[in-house]
Amino acid sequence: MSYEKEKAAGAEAIQLQKFRITMSSRKVKQLEKVSSELIGRAKDHKMTVKGPVRMPTKFLRISTRKTPNGEGSKTWDSYEMRIHKRVIDLEAPSNAVKQITAFNIEPGVEVEVTVAA
Repeated sequence: MSYEKEKAAGAEAIQLQKFRITMSSRKVKQLEKVSSELIGRAKDHKMTVKGPVRMPTKFLRISTRKTPNGEGSKTWDSYEMRIHKRVIDLEAPSNAVKQITAFNIEPGVEVEVTVAA
């Protein structure tokens, strides 16, 4: 009898996998909305969730001259784009992760799901 329980417990442990969901966007509100939706769905399915971990924001800066021909005063325009990133770690069976990520993701949010070994 105990052998059957150990076998069943071993089968459950094998089915669980670790997943890392990486999300990035230029707009924080959309990113937070998607991450809270993912975490809510994961907790509904009773999965272990770690995150969202806020990664450092990347600043992409470009400085360019205002005048195209070089005449006149030397004035500059500077442009900046910020890329925000969130990471969520899940421990769940693979079919449950498909159910969690099957919803409308906000436009402009990139989601990447990787299996952690």
